[in-house]
Amino acid sequence: MHNSFWKAGHTPTLFAAFLYFDLSFMVWYLLGPLAVQIATDLQLTTQQRGFMVATPILAGAFLRFIMGMLADRLSPKTAGIIGQVIVIGALLMAWKLGIHSYEQTLLLGVFLGMAGASFAVALPLASQWYPPQHQGKAMGIAGAGNSGTVIAALAAPLLAAAFGWSNVFGLALIPLVLTLVLFSLLARNAPNRAKAKSMADYLNALGDRDSWWFMFFYSVTFGGFIGLASALPGYFHDQYGLNPQTAGYYTAACVFAGSLMRPLGGALADRFGGIRALLGTYTIATLCIGAVGFHLSSSVAALALFVSAMLGLGAGNGAVFQLVPQRFAKEIGVMTGLVGMAGGIGGFLLTAGLGAIKQSTGDYQLALWLFASLGLIAWFGLYGVKRRWRTTWGSAAFSAARV
Repeated sequence: MHNSFWKAGHTPTLFAAFLYFDLSFMVWYLLGPLAVQIATDLQLTTQQRGFMVATPILAGAFLRFIMGMLADRLSPKTAGIIGQVIVIGALLMAWKLGIHSYEQTLLLGVFLGMAGASFAVALPLASQWYPPQHQGKAMGIAGAGNSGTVIAALAAPLLAAAFGWSNVFGLALIPLVLTLVLFSLLARNAPNRAKAKSMADYLNALGDRDSWWFMFFYSVTFGGFIGLASALPGYFHDQYGLNPQTAGYYTAACVFAGSLMRPLGGALADRFGGIRALLGTYTIATLCIGAVGFHLSSSVAALALFVSAMLGLGAGNGAVFQLVPQRFAKEIGVMTGLVGMAGGIGGFLLTAGLGAIKQSTGDYQLALWLFASLGLIAWFGLYGVKRRWRTTWGSAAFSAARV
């Protein structure tokens, strides 16, 4: 990474955005690694377990839209502080009062969705400091907060085994409060922020068919990443009889691969072009998810395929957000909200769908193949629209996109 990158923006804000995003993702994802233990204690069905884990993803998808508007109207820093306080309050209540029913898990999931909405704050907070040639790196570093899911996948099952799963909510408060303090001290709003977006701006963006393509592309890459991350602890437990801690280790390996590749995906897109990078990621993810659908007898072979798929999906997340500022430079705030919301909806559908299909068919095969087919549709869709984009984006954008 060149020195020009570090001189171009505001490094403390970039670090604060990453840290806030990282810890928020850890909490957003918390019910996934705890799912097997919670489901056992509360006697939930596979479908209920899947829906419990999927609820924070769906809530986060819609709350991103609201948080994006708050970031526009107040400021990204103020919106970030409000979001963190709400999440800390919800976890404190869950810890003190306890979770005793399926309905209460869903209610907690809705509040944890506010942590998932951090996306709509962290990315604009960081990206507004950086010029176009460094957008891929800045968005990639801020977006590497996806790695918070690794912390949860590794630590949550172990802490639950040692202290009980309800106490995990209390233990999570320690890093969250520290992060809130650091974020308040380090983060600064960029001096040249775009004016607040109106509802008409969002509707206008939805009137452009390219926005729908980006929303679909991200619903596959990010939806695949967060959906699999949330569902894999249950999948490894159901499919291979792994205990929650071992399933957590397996999932952490997958999530680490996807998180690691997000910033690299942005950098690869800067180097080789976002469209070319994205086509490659869809190829890898589709082939690997399709192959794991054949139900390999070895859990290690399944793990290897899921890790490879997550490498592809993680790089795809970075590549999508390298392209968005090029296509929608003036509407980046609106598009970040819409595309991020679509990613969350994709994740919800994947997680809830895996649980529902497993419940109704007794098997995960159909769900995995349906997801692989979406990756195939995304590949052909991207290949098809890139020809039109050549003639509609203008030469400047395309020299950067390197189609």
